[in-house]
This record gives sequence, structure tokens and C-alpha cells, in this order.
Amino acid sequence: MLKYLHDHDLVRISDRQPENWEEAIRISCENLIDKGIINETYREEVVAAVHNYGPYIVIVPGVAMPHSTDKSSGVFGTAISFTKFKEKIYFEAGNEDKQASLFFTLAAKNPDEHMTNIANLSDLLMTDGVIEALDKITSISDFESLLQT
Repeated sequence: MLKYLHDHDLVRISDRQPENWEEAIRISCENLIDKGIINETYREEVVAAVHNYGPYIVIVPGVAMPHSTDKSSGVFGTAISFTKFKEKIYFEAGNEDKQASLFFTLAAKNPDEHMTNIANLSDLLMTDGVIEALDKITSISDFESLLQT
């Protein structure tokens, strides 16, 4: 999956540090917006979903999976993008279990593709050392070095 993200230009090492989780989600959606996979409507649906349901997108400490439902408007393709922030973004102040610096943003046109995205991402994140390695990268060349291991 890391190779897929790289080969499809879906990796960003952000030079901007968000002030809050809403801004982090918006930044993490930019790559998908730039590629025409989603639009701003979907991005705002993701932010609204976290407001409504809490920080369900933080799947493990350090990793967020911004997404909305498979019925969301503003989705024109299926993809996952990766954004790495320099510092942790807290979804609940001071709660280490609800912070992330690694954002895997999902978009899917139908329920089957949505579930496939989640399964593929889960497989990646269950690989020993992947989260720790991604947390240490500071550049695209660092990311590319991970592809060689």
C-alpha cells in the first residue's frame, strides 16, 4: 500500500502544523481535492462527522483515518491519501489515546470500495514497525526509503 500511495502521488509531508483537528482534517483532504477525487463538500462532511460522533477517526494513538460514510456527496473516485504532520494533533485535549500525526484520508464511491480501503489500510497498519517508521519520516525521501525495506 505504501508503494501505491507513492506511485499515485498521494503522500504529503506537511510543512504546516494545524492549530486544531478540524484544520488537520482539511489539510489531509487537500491531496484528494487537488486530484478531483473529492470536493470541499466531502471534506466538511468529515469534519461534521467528528463533531457529531466524536474522534472515531483516531483508530490507534497516533493514527487518524478521516472519512465519512459511503453515502457521502462530493466523492468522485476511490483512494486513500497519506499526510504526515510534524507534531501530534489532539482530538481531545491532553488525551494521548485521541491524538494523531499520521492521517490516512479515505474516499470511496460505494460501500464495497469503502470496506476494501479500510481492510487494506488495516493490513498495512498491523505490519510490525510501520506506524513507528512512518512517525519518524520528515520528507518524501524518507518515505521513499521505507519502500526499499
